[in-house]
Amino acid sequence: MKKIHSNINKEKLLHLILRKEDVVEERYNIIDDQEYLQLAAMLLPKGKTFIPHRHVDCKKTVLMTQESWVVISGKVKAILYDLDDSVITEEILNAGDCSVTFYGGHNYEILEDNTLVYEYKTGPYEGQKLDKVSIKN
Repeated sequence: MKKIHSNINKEKLLHLILRKEDVVEERYNIIDDQEYLQLAAMLLPKGKTFIPHRHVDCKKTVLMTQESWVVISGKVKAILYDLDDSVITEEILNAGDCSVTFYGGHNYEILEDNTLVYEYKTGPYEGQKLDKVSIKN
């Protein structure tokens, strides 16, 4: 797993890149509990099962949107930005790879036709005007 910290605030974790081959444990909690977006990777054996359950209503405060992309098939270039909107890194994501943005910005360039990506975000979504600002290149 690659952790990408801000050049401006070295303590601030902005992005994570998780490669398919990084997942070697049955369950690996990728994101710290205090972040809004939670993510675990699970490498599971045949026959594994879980205790049936449902989640209960609870009040949670989400102050900003955090986002993750999981590449299912194809190839994506992730362009990741620092707090001052400067590019901090570019990473090629292949099938099974995942990017997470906590803070800072991002852009994605699709490198192969018919690339399939699952996008996860914190919600509720209240529209573009309240959710994001554009980064000038």
